[in-house]
Amino acid sequence: MGPTIRIASERDLHAIERVVYDAYKGYILQIGKPPAPMTDDYRRQIEAGNVWVLLLNDQLVGLVVLVRQREYMLLDNVAVAPERQGRGLGRALMDFAEAKARACGYHEIHLYTNEVMQQNLALYKHLGYEETARQLDSGFRRVFMKKIL
Repeated sequence: MGPTIRIASERDLHAIERVVYDAYKGYILQIGKPPAPMTDDYRRQIEAGNVWVLLLNDQLVGLVVLVRQREYMLLDNVAVAPERQGRGLGRALMDFAEAKARACGYHEIHLYTNEVMQQNLALYKHLGYEETARQLDSGFRRVFMKKIL
């Protein structure tokens, strides 16, 4: 059975936090502190209807956080369990995010990532995102990107 994506519920909270922790813990030394996704309030994000989870064989192995903005959809976080990376699951989540943005009537999707996350930057560029700015934001050196849908 292939992967499925569904809206997150309260019962997913601990699995979401585990995937996020595992996906980002390797960046703590490079950044000098936990990356922003590690400190997000996922309970609040779930309650707001912003989190979708990717299941593989009924196991939560990835997630995407999408936040509606006035002019665009913000792709706030995408994470895949490290042991499941490299299998197209992150790409499936990115495709889902773009489809969801279109379905909500948006013509742009925006994201940002830490400048030390070079693999992510390369992936986003490969997927058609263009860099719009680099700046210090909330104590992090961030690269801002967008894609016209």
